[in-house]
Amino acid sequence: MFEFIRKHSKIVMVLLFLLIIPSFVMFGIDGYRRSMEQRATVATVDGHDVTQGEWDEAHRLTVERARQQSPNIDAKFFDTPQAKYMTLERLVRERTLQVAASKYHLDPSEGRLVRTLQQDPSIAALRGADGKLDVAQYRQILATQGMTPESYEARVAGELALRQVLAGVDTSAIATQAQADAVLKPFFQQRNIQVAMFKAAEFAAKVAPTDAELQAYYDGHQARFRKAEQADVEYVVLDLDGLKQSIVPAEKDLRDFYAQNQARLLGQEERRASHILLTVPKDAPQAERDKIKARAEQILATVRKDPAKFAEVARKESQDPGSAAQGGDLNFFARGAMVKPFEDAAFALKKGEISDVVTSDFGYHIIQVTDIKAQRQRSFEEVRPELEAQFRQQEAQKRFAEAADTFTNTVYEQADSLKPVADKLKLTVRSASNVGRVPAPGTAGPLANERLLTALFAPDAVEKKRNTEAVEIGPSQLTAARIVKYTPARTPPFAEIRDEVRAQFVREKASELAMKEGEARLAAWKAAPASASLPAAVNVSRSESGQLLPSVVAAAMRAPSASLPAWVGVDSGDGGYAVIRINKIEARAATPAPDPAAERAQVAQSWGSAESNAYLEWLRTQLKVQIKAPKPVTVTLPGIG
Repeated sequence: MFEFIRKHSKIVMVLLFLLIIPSFVMFGIDGYRRSMEQRATVATVDGHDVTQGEWDEAHRLTVERARQQSPNIDAKFFDTPQAKYMTLERLVRERTLQVAASKYHLDPSEGRLVRTLQQDPSIAALRGADGKLDVAQYRQILATQGMTPESYEARVAGELALRQVLAGVDTSAIATQAQADAVLKPFFQQRNIQVAMFKAAEFAAKVAPTDAELQAYYDGHQARFRKAEQADVEYVVLDLDGLKQSIVPAEKDLRDFYAQNQARLLGQEERRASHILLTVPKDAPQAERDKIKARAEQILATVRKDPAKFAEVARKESQDPGSAAQGGDLNFFARGAMVKPFEDAAFALKKGEISDVVTSDFGYHIIQVTDIKAQRQRSFEEVRPELEAQFRQQEAQKRFAEAADTFTNTVYEQADSLKPVADKLKLTVRSASNVGRVPAPGTAGPLANERLLTALFAPDAVEKKRNTEAVEIGPSQLTAARIVKYTPARTPPFAEIRDEVRAQFVREKASELAMKEGEARLAAWKAAPASASLPAAVNVSRSESGQLLPSVVAAAMRAPSASLPAWVGVDSGDGGYAVIRINKIEARAATPAPDPAAERAQVAQSWGSAESNAYLEWLRTQLKVQIKAPKPVTVTLPGIG
């Protein structure tokens, strides 16, 4: 046989070519194309590429972190092009800071890294009574997150280096009282104004177009009435959440999972405490704060003299509406449940001890620890719901890769229908009508995904109504779609859309009439102010617009005020016109009384943030940062700038 192959090698090569190339065409090109897509450059930083795959992974991690922090968060929020683009901007920002930290040698010192790790509450909880870290448990907890101590510490060091790039700019800003006044006085300035609104809707009844006028309007504005191509479509989605719902863990699997994760499932130490709270208004002057604290010290002396009366004193003196009636009892709580100063004090006390006066954002606390629950191993039944959720998550992640291959191959190999892939993977074939190549504002989910829509309206998909390829629309989320009915772009005849033409014509002419009337009234009232018919005056500022449109208030605050009363007219932004009379200008309200130190700090913080952003933009220029992915259209909601 091998002699035959040797003598007829050319024939054998032709046969192999005929066998292999079709297989490559059938199965290899799609995989190659997907691989190339993942390697496509979406941004560059200092000559280094940011790839589509890195962007997708960053977005997947963003979604996972959000779900861990808020399990009930609506996943649709992350499905939009705008949300994904925000991830790319954050990724590019991180890469810019990483390159800058490396170029300028801003690595954190070993001492700073150690201090940062020591201040991490999750690490502090692993220290025993002697203050020593339980290294074995530390390693085990990190292992459940796919990290080693070395990789975790390197990540923390990297984060510190990123902060260091901007820290020198961000924290160095200062503001004098004169600077704070220059910034805040215009912001808090109030203007007493009267506003006459001329709304387009009030002039609509005066517009009575003839058919000839409507026909002429239609003929002159046909581009406005052109309808984009649309399609009725079917689509299927394979995602991690769907797989999780289909997984029913066996009892043995759950118990094995429990045994493997016992260290991670240790219950936290809990404290039961009572407290007496004396609240302090946020804008209280220092003299008032000192007075309240002195009262807290008196109460502390009383309860330390007779600790058994703590509950009685709390009922009488505490200003915490949630616990005063219970003698200040807050029940059991673990670390992370209370504000940090309160938590630190409570977890430093022994049972029965009373703290010194503790200051927090709420005011002054006196704390008594009444019971302690030591860290303990939670039972299987106690953690069963948590175990089931974690088991489903892990198992779904394992199954997703195999299901994704089946999904990708089936929609390609059986391209005339989505039913085969739906039957194989127990998915639901969904439908949607009037889908356009560009998603309508506010659209979320698969049909807002640019890559899916591009594939859906490709010539082959439109003409032959074949399935699209499998498209990744989010972290662990694939979809495929097909067109059921296609309507090409067209301009409907006038008779078909006469009502729409009339509505646009009336709206446009009514707006013109409103503006014309408003401008005429403005001129007349300027000439004869006594003839002005204006509603009651209102006070507005840059931070308080009341019931008025923001565009009207902005015009009132920008208007020259050298001579009062001053008049200004402005397009109100809703097709109408506003005539504004500025009667007087007032300084900021006397109450609440300003805190000069707090305001200087606020201005300095804002100044530092602005300087940091400017420095970051300078870095982007120096490092030749470029985002190549197109920025999606931002949907602006009414009333939002």
